[in-house]
Amino acid sequence: MRRLLSLYVSVLILSCVTTVAAEPVAEGERERVGLVLSGGAARGLTHIGVLKSLEEQGVMIDAIAGTSMGAVVGGLYAAGYTVAELEQLATELDWQQALSDAPPREDIPFRRKQDDRDFLVKQKLSFRDDGSLGLPLGVLQGQNLALLLEKLFARAGAVEDFDQLPIPFRAVAADLATGEAVVFSEGHLALAVRASMSIPAVLTPVEIDGRLLVDGGISNNIPVDIARQMGVDRLIVVDIGSPLAPTESLQTVFHILNQSVALLTRRNSEAQLATLQAQDILVQPPLAGFGVTDFARAQDMIDTGYRATQSLQWRLADVAQPLPEQKKIASNTKKMKKAPLITSIKVRNTSKVGDEVIRYYIRQPLNEPLDIEKLQKDMGTLYGLEYFERVEYRLQPQKGGNALIIRATDKRSGTDYLRLGLNLSDDLRGDSVFNIGASFRMNGINRLGAEWLSRVQLGDHQELYTEFYQPLDVGSRYFVSPWLHGEVSNIKFAEDSDPIAEYRLQRVRYGFNLGRQISTNAEIRFGLGSGWGNADVRIGERDLPDFSFKEGYYQLQYAFDSLDNVNFPRSGEELRISAVQHATELGSDERYRQWLVELNKPLNWGANTVVFGGRYARTLDAEQVVTSSYQMGGAQQLSGYRENALAGQNVSIGRFIYYRQLTPISSFSLGLPVYAGMSLERGRVWNQSDNLDSGYINAMSVFVAVDTPLGPLNFSYGINDNSESALYLNLGRGF
Repeated sequence: MRRLLSLYVSVLILSCVTTVAAEPVAEGERERVGLVLSGGAARGLTHIGVLKSLEEQGVMIDAIAGTSMGAVVGGLYAAGYTVAELEQLATELDWQQALSDAPPREDIPFRRKQDDRDFLVKQKLSFRDDGSLGLPLGVLQGQNLALLLEKLFARAGAVEDFDQLPIPFRAVAADLATGEAVVFSEGHLALAVRASMSIPAVLTPVEIDGRLLVDGGISNNIPVDIARQMGVDRLIVVDIGSPLAPTESLQTVFHILNQSVALLTRRNSEAQLATLQAQDILVQPPLAGFGVTDFARAQDMIDTGYRATQSLQWRLADVAQPLPEQKKIASNTKKMKKAPLITSIKVRNTSKVGDEVIRYYIRQPLNEPLDIEKLQKDMGTLYGLEYFERVEYRLQPQKGGNALIIRATDKRSGTDYLRLGLNLSDDLRGDSVFNIGASFRMNGINRLGAEWLSRVQLGDHQELYTEFYQPLDVGSRYFVSPWLHGEVSNIKFAEDSDPIAEYRLQRVRYGFNLGRQISTNAEIRFGLGSGWGNADVRIGERDLPDFSFKEGYYQLQYAFDSLDNVNFPRSGEELRISAVQHATELGSDERYRQWLVELNKPLNWGANTVVFGGRYARTLDAEQVVTSSYQMGGAQQLSGYRENALAGQNVSIGRFIYYRQLTPISSFSLGLPVYAGMSLERGRVWNQSDNLDSGYINAMSVFVAVDTPLGPLNFSYGINDNSESALYLNLGRGF
């Protein structure tokens, strides 16, 4: 009897639940609509077109659940962005910059800018303190992406409960250790979205509460179940996932990797789509022609999403609101709040440098509204120091205002860096120049950020250089740098403009500099140097003397560098001035003066850039030509001559370089930027005595260059009016 009674109660409860679930929305009440936005990298920009169409049709959204790029678009819309703002963001954002780690070059410290000034490739191998090779958890750390998300979600203020956003929101990530879906309904909004889009091996996972989180597409790419749990009556589900490729298309390792990821996401996507109910609406824009990196085609994808949603008007008609009700849509797009007041700044730091170093770079005044543009630049400068895995900020409400929290995370792959490089030039007559080089930089030797740089080069020009750089204050404004430099090079010796010999010059120098860094664009140094060496006749008349020499000098140097790109600049300027006084009281054999000025100024319009520049160097009072000469020759340095083919106590060159970017300027794709251009040059080399004066030489070159991940690969052909010609191949150096 007891069993029968229990069975009867169970059936009665089930009947009641079923009746309630099946009961239609009461007349006069609006159905609550949930929006599900799937992941798909660049294809996720299609969601903006879907939102545009929904708004035009008067469809109110009451809850949003998104994965990966669906979390980005959905989170921004939920935080109050209008469709027009989202469309402008998608089409005008520099995706190449956003999806990279390097800050804009204008923001990085001056010392780091000078790492670009040799032929070493830009990619570095990092080492930990124990000497082991440090490999990152992703190709990209996501530094710029994290800063962008912080900036975009600033209008959400310090909201930690995602149900308190203008539209309740959920972001889905995946636990890398277990594969389980992790649903964010609260916390730091920008961090939740960043975790949701951390594509494994591409973007570094986000660590939250001891869990490594990656792209939610691995576990739940179309979070239908999550949206249904948000108390909605029906769903609008947008599926922009990549279709599986047929067997005949799987021909490379990249195709295999893409297919593997698609298989993972497609399987869980189909499981979610299978749960759709009769009243739910599925939007599947035709995206077969779009790739996951086609950010440059944002407008086309937005339009595709718009048209696909417009075609479903007949399905959306019963959830669309009458025209007066559309005014309520304004509640989805609340106006941006006033900039929050910053009443304190706190540093949370696990890196090698001191908290006070990090605090120095944050220029935000206390008791004033947050200046987010200035803060973004400050974060770029901090990250450019190359001590950190990530540098992030967030707001923490407190009495009377907000605390600005700066989080600096130690770089787990290490902060000691090795760079390699090579360059080659050939004059097409069997005479070539080949150099290979490497540099190693130890960072963070002490809490002020001291570093030890060593560089070695082998080949036509042999070199060993080491410098210890010690900041004297927390902002590295003042510094000292003892250094040691040894080199072996070939110097042409000429009489009556005809080369009669080539000396092998061996030189060792050491010195000490005291310097001042001026903002992020300039540096001035004053130093003392001393050295010795010898010069032996390598090729030419044997009756020319071999000799040894001693040097001692004072040197004043000023450098300014605001170029946006050292290899293919489009804006900014570069100026370098050096004055040297060789003094007998410092041990020099001769007393003479040298000075040098270099200038480069790019001008840009669209895909076209011209660079006006030149170099002028003089030696006054010196008698020994070999030890007081400057060198010239090579691509865009009197093209047609091989590298450093000319040497003289005085050199001058003016040049005009034009190049055009052949690939789309704002694209983000696996393709590499390609440039083609030409140069016109006019220069002269001469000595103080009359034994050498080349007269003015006119030269030109044509080139094709590819900006590879290792650095620029430049193919050039140059000729000049001295009947010289040469073919150049340079890797790791532009002009």
